Amino acid sequence: MLRTLAAGASVCSIYMFKAGSYQLRAESQYMAEPLTSAADMAKSSTLMRVRMEKFIMSLQGELCKAFLEEEEKGEWRVDRWTREEGGGGITCVIQDGHVFEKAGVGVSVVHGMIPPAAVKQMNARGKNLPEGEEMPFFACGISCVVHPRNPHVPTMHFNYRYFEVEESSGQKRWWFGGGSDLTPYYLDEEDGKLFHTTLKTACDKHDKGYYAKFKAWCDEYFFIKHRNISRGIGGIFFDDLDSPGIEECFAFVQDCGNSVIPSYLPMIRKNKNKGYGYAERQWQLMRRGHYAEYNLVYDRGTKFGLYTPGARIESILMSLPLNAKWEYMHTPEPGSKEAKLTEILKNPKDWV
Repeated sequence: MLRTLAAGASVCSIYMFKAGSYQLRAESQYMAEPLTSAADMAKSSTLMRVRMEKFIMSLQGELCKAFLEEEEKGEWRVDRWTREEGGGGITCVIQDGHVFEKAGVGVSVVHGMIPPAAVKQMNARGKNLPEGEEMPFFACGISCVVHPRNPHVPTMHFNYRYFEVEESSGQKRWWFGGGSDLTPYYLDEEDGKLFHTTLKTACDKHDKGYYAKFKAWCDEYFFIKHRNISRGIGGIFFDDLDSPGIEECFAFVQDCGNSVIPSYLPMIRKNKNKGYGYAERQWQLMRRGHYAEYNLVYDRGTKFGLYTPGARIESILMSLPLNAKWEYMHTPEPGSKEAKLTEILKNPKDWV
């Protein structure tokens, strides 16, 4: 089924498909047509912006098919949207499935003029770009958040992105960023070790120092300061990666992206049918409230998106859970499984 909506300055094409109903195109495994035309891709096939777009489109397709194989009820809603200022995106979402209460895999490929407010946001983390003026930019990336229904299956998030900007002097600057992190509701040591070991393997292929450096960065970045706890048990996080060279950085990002399925799918298969009750569900909803707090208060990607003209709010806020709750002055019972997880969130652990 396909229908097209015109909403403000953007056009959105909406597809729905269930497991087994999606036929792969002969030339690709994409969920929808790329934002860059086939002619432009062929003409500029050696440019990093095109190569990165192809990679994230393929990764999106692989993830959506892998997740749908685990689902018993849901279907992907695929929104291909365009941005009047330049580019657009493809947002794939499952809601109210048996396995996935809400899961989203979004690709964005946007370009145009970056406003001074967004430049200021980047300079806040040390980019040292000229402020007070617009400048041409290109950005593409893939972002995924999975909120499973069963509290024994952790929430997983990852994001990998590429950015180019051209200063008024004509100088072009580029960098990569991203990471992957895990937010369990109940602590499973085996799951934590699998997740971190898989990420360390991807890091070690490129630099033996990457994992320790990027794990520490992740623990610091995903810290909910107003609650004095981490969002989850971490993973890796990096930003502004522009050395040793563009090819080396791209190869690293590809290996990180390709580690998502082996690091997370076994947890879904192992835990999705475990029994749980009212108390476990309420704890899951409270922890999701903390997740939403972090994304709305601290997350740089959310802030950047909200400052970007023509940004699609539905896609920016895709990461928020379908359900969450806030209970006044809640404290886990001493000695409980909930208290055990809380202690880990207060004191990040070395998993490998």
